[in-house]
Amino acid sequence: MIALAFLWHQHQPYYPDDVAGENPMPWVRLHGVKDYYGMALHLLEYPEMACTINLVPSLLAQLRAYTERGATDRFLQVSRKPADGLDEADCLFLLDHFFMANPETMIRPFPRYAELYARRGVGRNSAAEALRRFSPRDLRDLQVWFNLAWVHPLAFEGEAGLRELRDKGRHFEENEKAWLLDKHLEILREIIPLHRRLQENGQVELTTTPYFHPILPLLFDKKLAREAMPEVRLPRHTGGYLEDAAVHVKRAVEEHARLFGRAPRGLWPAEGSVCQPMLPLLWEHGVRWIATDEEVLSASTQGFVSRDPRGYVRNPDAMYRPYRVGEPGKQLGIVFRDHALSDAIGFHYQRSDPVAAADDFVGKLRAIAAAVEENPLVPVILDGENCWEHYPGGGVQFLRALYERCSRADDVRPVKVGDYLEENPPRDSLPHLFAGSWINHNFAIWVGHEEDNTAWDALHQAREHLLRRIADCRLQIADLSGQSAICNLQSAIDRAWEEIYIAEGSDWFWWYGDDHSSAQDALFDYLFRKHLQNVYLLLGDEPPADLARPISRRAVRAIYTLPRTFLDVKIDGRRTFFEWVSAGRYTCQNERGTMAMAARGPLRDLYFGFDVKRLFLRLDFDRPAREALTGFDQLRIGFAEPAGCEVLLDNPGGAGE
Repeated sequence: MIALAFLWHQHQPYYPDDVAGENPMPWVRLHGVKDYYGMALHLLEYPEMACTINLVPSLLAQLRAYTERGATDRFLQVSRKPADGLDEADCLFLLDHFFMANPETMIRPFPRYAELYARRGVGRNSAAEALRRFSPRDLRDLQVWFNLAWVHPLAFEGEAGLRELRDKGRHFEENEKAWLLDKHLEILREIIPLHRRLQENGQVELTTTPYFHPILPLLFDKKLAREAMPEVRLPRHTGGYLEDAAVHVKRAVEEHARLFGRAPRGLWPAEGSVCQPMLPLLWEHGVRWIATDEEVLSASTQGFVSRDPRGYVRNPDAMYRPYRVGEPGKQLGIVFRDHALSDAIGFHYQRSDPVAAADDFVGKLRAIAAAVEENPLVPVILDGENCWEHYPGGGVQFLRALYERCSRADDVRPVKVGDYLEENPPRDSLPHLFAGSWINHNFAIWVGHEEDNTAWDALHQAREHLLRRIADCRLQIADLSGQSAICNLQSAIDRAWEEIYIAEGSDWFWWYGDDHSSAQDALFDYLFRKHLQNVYLLLGDEPPADLARPISRRAVRAIYTLPRTFLDVKIDGRRTFFEWVSAGRYTCQNERGTMAMAARGPLRDLYFGFDVKRLFLRLDFDRPAREALTGFDQLRIGFAEPAGCEVLLDNPGGAGE
């Protein structure tokens, strides 16, 4: 009998900037209404399909913020605005961001969304150039389709209103859009209770990860990276933060128990990152089993368990079983993911017929069983959200076929990892757990590159500053007589620690270096630095100037655009958006980019264009013009050509100007 242990890892980094009260990223909400909800619905369809679901606390905290505290995100805010009331920045945001979906599986299957996608000309022109081709009606349809495409297909099967909206296809009304966005929040409210129900029914084991998804071994000691990479260049400060590691684990276990009624037995370390020194900490907080990748097992056994050049496992009996790791009296169970089977679902089956792919998966399970002497345990572990946007139809046909076959085959028994380990305690121990992750059994993605190391050093500098200020604050607290003043000071310290813990998350480092890149690299860079800036700001201190400069070398300065056609502007004191849609634009910024915090003048944008007789200039400021120009004696606009030509405006902030 094959024991099949699925573990779906559900994770999002902590996107909000709680100090500024902003959230620039929609991914918790969008993956919530799509994958976290849909994956749970799939399990309801197949009650015999047992599995493990890992819910990262930073994800759960953001879900609860949407449903309990009315949190929002930039995408949701722009979606809610009436299409005929959008300003230029909103329109450009829509055209730059509301096609962030897999074109083949989430855009082209829907004729109206595909039409808007073709009109946008993604990759062929800028949002400013495309905007003249979009009417308010088009923009409203885009608002609807982006949010509709991210709803899981199973939700349409159970909700007539969603089907009606999808089938209508175009020319949506504002009230229909509002209904859809409210439906998003309604679905989000169901996710945590639905997972608790699956747990209470005995179908699912719920596990956790250290709170903000840090690479735990690097919080213990960055020199652990040298176990797999002896020549790696490390940050200036190579030590660890053991107290922080304990906070991430303790908070994760406590919050999980509060939300789901029982403490987690299992823990998926962030990115499958493990090391020998972290095991006692996990034991002390009630964790009884962990999981990581087969390459860590190979390194821990000096290659005894490995794959040959054709991908076949050497010594499969030693791979497809659990082990014990830890210290005497504090030993945990550990299981190792089948790399090939997990990646087949994550990266390969999306290009196959869904039924044939499910049959191939079961065939590979049976090949494993034929190669081992005892009944094998086959852990299949992967992200539970990212791959499905690459499957036709959100992977519904594939998952249905897979679950149907795995739950009803006579020789396959889907299991929860914790239950399996109770029934089949590990017989063998690993004397030393190799320090590595589920990606190439090392930590190269998160440390070693110049950008990664710069980020670690900035984090260390902010943390050291916080510790110095805490020492100062102890003296202040001793001198404070009012309870309110003491509470305010302690609150600032607690919030500053929270920013440190957030910055220790793995995802910021994921996007540094040359390993990975996305269209939002600059935004991830900005958010990481903003969390560190918040440490100083919460303590009433000025952040270091270095935190105003991008760490990522890929951040580039925006350039100006040229006019595209004659302008038809009425000089009537009104800033009418469509009159200026074809104008050239120069964004006034310093060389560190628009997200830099360095001080600059009040001028934000300059628009320019002409008709057959006149040159038009429009100046936009970062606040009302009269307020922005108060204190300036003169506004001067110079021209490179004709040389020496300029426009002078005296007392630009004066009354009547």
